[in-house]
Amino acid sequence: MKKTVLMTTLLALPLALSACDKSTEAPKADAAADTMGDMAMPAEAKMAKGSGTVAAIDAAAGKITLNHGPIAELEWPAMKMGFGVKPSELEGIVVGDTVSFEMKWDGKTGEITNITRADR
Repeated sequence: MKKTVLMTTLLALPLALSACDKSTEAPKADAAADTMGDMAMPAEAKMAKGSGTVAAIDAAAGKITLNHGPIAELEWPAMKMGFGVKPSELEGIVVGDTVSFEMKWDGKTGEITNITRADR
């Protein structure tokens, strides 16, 4: 009888310990540090339109940062956010410009597909 209990315990112990291993779980994001935590994230690419002010441009890296208003198609609030953009789309756009833009969102990254200054 003691032998059966000992064997059962020895077999169950590794299973019980492996259930306690949390190293395989993804870390939970800090909601205060992640301004996008409460936003809807579509599974497939979605097109959206918005407007805002240009905060930064890095044409060589193909990046633009916008302080944009709410984006209804993605259920996003107003925020400051960086996007990918083709350098050709940035012609005539400078920091401080008020712009209207169209973008593609794949659930992780956004790419500006068309951007125009608001005074045009």
